[in-house]
Amino acid sequence: MEPSPQFERIRAYYLSLLPALTGEAWELCTEHFTVRTLKKGEFLQKQGVVANHVSFLNYGLLRMYHLVDGREKISEFFKEGDYAADYRSFLMREPANTYVQALEDTEVVDLSFDDLQEIYKQIPEANYIGRLIAEELFKDMCRRTTTQVTVSIDDQYAAIVRDKPWLVQRVPQYMIASYLGVTPEALSRIKSRAGKRSRKIPLRPVPAVTTEIISAAQP
Repeated sequence: MEPSPQFERIRAYYLSLLPALTGEAWELCTEHFTVRTLKKGEFLQKQGVVANHVSFLNYGLLRMYHLVDGREKISEFFKEGDYAADYRSFLMREPANTYVQALEDTEVVDLSFDDLQEIYKQIPEANYIGRLIAEELFKDMCRRTTTQVTVSIDDQYAAIVRDKPWLVQRVPQYMIASYLGVTPEALSRIKSRAGKRSRKIPLRPVPAVTTEIISAAQP
């Protein structure tokens, strides 16, 4: 059977976790997948509703946020190649306390809770893939929690610029401020300090041997 182009990215992701994944096992997985598209501003998940799917992003951008005293507090962003869900709600079968909203037109590959359990029963390899995905999600959560407690806001912003340039390019500044837990005005000051620090970094002197080579090359 010719592979669906809508499943190409998720198939590549699964193969990166388990190169030995068989064609037969993959075909069984795809029987449980459904594809959903979201327009910018639409919700993948709403607060108070049990999360019934985990969703792999083919393309697009999502944000996860809570409402704290009526104000939005962004806890995560998801881009193409990521899995998105309120995992506490999904695994515990309890109402979600988060919203997941599309910031761009987005396409996801959904897998329902019941279908996931069926895949685990039918496909032994799926248990291994699921464990690896869960481990990565847990490590990401631990890194984020540790960073919030031990790393200064200035360094957290510097890490975003360094490690997640796509976030700076695709997400409004006020949302990055919410993600960092600061006001937009505070983020502006953080960016100003970052700019000043970068301008103070001295240029490395040109090594003597390089200077000689350049001089010799000139007519």
